[in-house]
Amino acid sequence: MSEPAAELPISDARDSLADVVSRAHYAGRITYVTRRGQRLAAIVPAEVAEAIERAEDAADVAAAREALARIDAGDTPVPLTELRNELGL
Repeated sequence: MSEPAAELPISDARDSLADVVSRAHYAGRITYVTRRGQRLAAIVPAEVAEAIERAEDAADVAAAREALARIDAGDTPVPLTELRNELGL
């Protein structure tokens, strides 16, 4: 069972880090690190971060497969220079 999420001001983070990490690991607690009440980052159980990474990887694979299928169906790929210009790179 996981504990409810908590918030921790960044000014207190250094003194509380070991406890916050232990609660993430052992109790499944998510702790949001805040500055002036705004959430800046989160300390989460490793399993949560790993699940997010797996989901992002799966989404990337699905997008690549979709792009390849469109090319196989006759769509013209966007040249890299055009893409860079669109993205302002």
